[in-house]
Amino acid sequence: MSDTSTTLSLDALAADARVRVAACSSLADLEALKVELFGKKGAITAQLKSLGALAPDERKAAGARINAVRDEIGAAFEVRKSELDSIELERKLAAGRIDVTQPGRGQQPGGLHPVSRTRRRIETIFRNAGFSVEEGPEVEDDWHNFEALNIPANHPARAMHDTFYFPDGRLLRTHTSPVQVRAMLRDKPPLRMIMPGRVYRCDSDMTHTPMFHQVEGLVVDDGVSFANLKSVLHEFMQQYFERDLGIRFRPSYFPFTEPSAEVDIECVFCSGAGCRVCKQTGWLEVAGCGMVHPNVLRNVGIDPERYTGYAFGMGIERLTMLRYSVNDIRLYFENDLRFLRQFG
Repeated sequence: MSDTSTTLSLDALAADARVRVAACSSLADLEALKVELFGKKGAITAQLKSLGALAPDERKAAGARINAVRDEIGAAFEVRKSELDSIELERKLAAGRIDVTQPGRGQQPGGLHPVSRTRRRIETIFRNAGFSVEEGPEVEDDWHNFEALNIPANHPARAMHDTFYFPDGRLLRTHTSPVQVRAMLRDKPPLRMIMPGRVYRCDSDMTHTPMFHQVEGLVVDDGVSFANLKSVLHEFMQQYFERDLGIRFRPSYFPFTEPSAEVDIECVFCSGAGCRVCKQTGWLEVAGCGMVHPNVLRNVGIDPERYTGYAFGMGIERLTMLRYSVNDIRLYFENDLRFLRQFG
């Protein structure tokens, strides 16, 4: 093959390549043409392989010409690729165009979790009644959580608390009563306070979770009576549920109070007529309470011959479930926005 025939063949190849490159309407078409010209079996590759058939004195000039055509076609490819990239970008921008004249979706306002709403409501009611709000550590020692509250190591009441223990003997508090102990060690009567917070027990089902929220109350002063306790709880329940409610006390047992009682309120769903929620009794259990045991007062250095006191405890989730008619406590901890948005 002579140098002249190689030049004519290359000129025709270059002219054809320029036309075909310009005709490519997509990046995929352009890539396919590139393989056709520059691949292992491509036309440009074939031209380079043909150099071996030329005479030595023709090979250099032919090689230079082939390389020049290759670079020319390559440049045409880059230009067309840039053009197609711009076209594709414009297409994507047009497809995703935002109509700024349309109203935006904006940000949806958040809301407090229903348990947080209930806790704040409880705190507000008791603050208005003259109670302070106390907090304490969630990791406690055995003395504050049990012994100071008249629950020694061999006491059968320990079985009432399925406790999470740490290897060093400390534990996750099973109630907020240790906050009462710390407050009575720090301050002297008169005392009037509530202690809301997280507590932990080994329990999990529709009405129990390993972590839950509790609020306890404590009043210690001269002449505090059981009648004072009942009056305070009755007024609280009526303010919390925003209706007139009957209340009753049933004898019970707690090691840190004597006498002790369970607190029932008139069913908030059937107004005492009897329904599925109250198991046809007309009453719902909501709290435990009693007069502070003299041993507890002695353990914190308060004279039980001079002072008396009462204490009570309620589950915040329990009150939340009753107020918002929720029948499964686990819904509060699953973070399902469809559920939580109802309380926004």
